[in-house]
Amino acid sequence: MEYGFYDILQLIGALGLFLFGMKVMSDALLKLAGNKMRSILAKMTSNRFLGIFTGFLITSIIQSSSATTLMVVSFSNAGLLTLVESISVIMGANIGTTITAWLITILGFKVSMSAIALPLIGFGFAFTFLKKEQYHNWGNFIIGFALLFIGLQFLKEAMPDLKNNPEMLSFLSQYTDLGYLSILLFLFIGTVLTVVIQSSSATMALTLIMTAQGWIPFELAAAMVLGENVGTTITANLAAIIANYQAKRTARAHLVFNLIGVLWVLILFYPFLRFISWFTTYLGSDSPYANAAAIPVAISLFHTMFNIFNTFLLVWFIHPIAKLVERYIPVKLLPEKEIDEPKFLNKVELKYPETAIATLVKESKYLYKNAIFEIVSHALNIHREDIKSDLKLKKVIKKSNILFETDIRELYATKVKHIYGEIISYATKAQSALDLNEDQNNQITEIKIANRKMVEIIRDVKELSRNITLYLNSDNKYIQKEYDKLRKKVAKVLRVIHLFRTEKDNLKYHQTLLKLGEEAKESFHKGNLDMDKLIREDLITVDMASSLVNDSDNVNDMIKKFIEIAELLYGKKDPLFNNGNDPS
Repeated sequence: MEYGFYDILQLIGALGLFLFGMKVMSDALLKLAGNKMRSILAKMTSNRFLGIFTGFLITSIIQSSSATTLMVVSFSNAGLLTLVESISVIMGANIGTTITAWLITILGFKVSMSAIALPLIGFGFAFTFLKKEQYHNWGNFIIGFALLFIGLQFLKEAMPDLKNNPEMLSFLSQYTDLGYLSILLFLFIGTVLTVVIQSSSATMALTLIMTAQGWIPFELAAAMVLGENVGTTITANLAAIIANYQAKRTARAHLVFNLIGVLWVLILFYPFLRFISWFTTYLGSDSPYANAAAIPVAISLFHTMFNIFNTFLLVWFIHPIAKLVERYIPVKLLPEKEIDEPKFLNKVELKYPETAIATLVKESKYLYKNAIFEIVSHALNIHREDIKSDLKLKKVIKKSNILFETDIRELYATKVKHIYGEIISYATKAQSALDLNEDQNNQITEIKIANRKMVEIIRDVKELSRNITLYLNSDNKYIQKEYDKLRKKVAKVLRVIHLFRTEKDNLKYHQTLLKLGEEAKESFHKGNLDMDKLIREDLITVDMASSLVNDSDNVNDMIKKFIEIAELLYGKKDPLFNNGNDPS
């Protein structure tokens, strides 16, 4: 019996069905548990062991180390995970992916799932008719689960039988008796297969079937498993090509981690395999060297033990691995864009709610820090560095008597208008395209509100700036003094917000902001009394008084908006944004 072209097509088709089942199952699980899993990923990485457990838990549940790794890369790109946290999660994902191998070994080789696979598809299909999305996802999970094992059964049947094709065994024998060279060759084959198929689970299934059919011995199957661990890192590295340096570092760390593991196992290859053989017989199975039927269990055990040992060996070297990767991929600052272009918004981050929200927060904070703060400071005729300094505000106001050339309209058009529009557009897309829970939807709405208030402040400060320019040039010392008071009020709020967003222990500055907000509300009556006195005593003109009343109201309104912006952008203590990567 010859193995012809049609048989090869059947083998490819069976592999395709297996992969499709794996994808349907994984996607359904991701939808069922995605929000919760991403929340866990963002919050449970405070130390390396929690990170490992998180990676293991997520991968075990969604049954895809690639999905977990891509999630980690996306979170790194958005600045939600540090490099050290990302490495620990990937370590856990490597252990979690071994669950799939056991699933295939136990249910695909020890138990015949093909008998119940079709009834399972019918059962799952019935769920897809239900209106509730959760039931629909459960139906897809059941269908994917059944298709996976139907594909596995077809794979076993499509794989050529060496008893009827002895010439294949003679062909393979040329490459199985080369000692360590054979080990390296099959390691390479495992790597290439995983890169081509883009699924370590599918390559593992092929490896298990090849051992069960007697194609390759235990040690060469183990070498292929090592190759699969290298090949699976390619997915993350491909995803990181269009990402920033943080995501590239995470992907390279995954590669380095797996390469180091493969290297030490290759050095201890035969002693390690003897240990696996002993452990397999200790658990009650036959030795993989004596019985080919025992190889699938031994290979699954090898896969699990390799990843567990590698993780707990290298967990103590996470920081050196991080430093190595940081040295290989240095910090790459984002290229200088035109002043009116967004710095952080990109389509990559629109994949998950958490990364979209983090990106919107970063872009909004950047807009405040690099445009709103500058424009308002210049409109007040004060240098930003003086506001951020420890110099007393009375001296800051006194020294800032040289008028700036400030065109608020032009600054708004070049520094704010386009970015504001992009932020609102990005936020609207996130709300319409992503599956947001109520809290996430509220967060995005609050970000939109904060940005709208920033634009309103620019409108408010425009008239104030004109009168500051007019009256600081006036010979009337009383109107000069009143406008200096207004400038000082706004400068004080700007300084407290600067401290609130930059100091770690910022509770006292938050309290100060709230106090300044109350003072702004109460100052309306006191301000009117002061102005009445100035008018009665003919110390200022009626026009001056009119401008002063309007500008005083404007300043109080601006202060209220500034405090609301600070609350919305910097007052949230969500663990998603408290990892040191926030561009405050």
